[in-house]
Amino acid sequence: MDALTLLYERSSMGKLTEPGPSAEQLNTIYQAALRAPDHKELRPWHFIEFTGEGRERLGELFAEAEFQEDPHANDETLNSARKKPLRAPMVIAVIAKVTPDIPKVPKMEQVISAGCAAHGILLAAHALGLGAMWRSGKYAFDPVVRKGLGLDEDDEVVAFIYLGSLAGRHKPLPQHSVTDFVEHWN
Repeated sequence: MDALTLLYERSSMGKLTEPGPSAEQLNTIYQAALRAPDHKELRPWHFIEFTGEGRERLGELFAEAEFQEDPHANDETLNSARKKPLRAPMVIAVIAKVTPDIPKVPKMEQVISAGCAAHGILLAAHALGLGAMWRSGKYAFDPVVRKGLGLDEDDEVVAFIYLGSLAGRHKPLPQHSVTDFVEHWN
């Protein structure tokens, strides 16, 4: 697959199943992620893989976050939170490991760099014939989840990327008009 086809055809896949990526595929995926733009070579990326029981532990973190937010949360809400990481054989948390107070490399730039690493994961997964979905939502910002993942104060969860084999069909991709997004200064 050539690079432009990859960029044009990549789409999020909400239905994922076993098998998850192989060790060889994961190595390729991470190598792609590590090519993200990286001012001053800070390498502000950290990846946490969740498979098997690890996904269940992540689900328990999500349920604890729900309970801390609302101690009266019902079982349906808590069980829904627990099941979220089980929607794919693997979840990768992409963390921006921010080094504060670096001249000319503000926190925002380091977080964007980690976002580019996450995008690299999505693109590599698609190129390998895998499905992937970038999710964030409230759990990415929740203090219970942050603590459970062992994040430092300046770190940010950029994405929870769900990976697996395709379990559905590709949805039609919308066509966008470039003129809706581009402003020209001549």
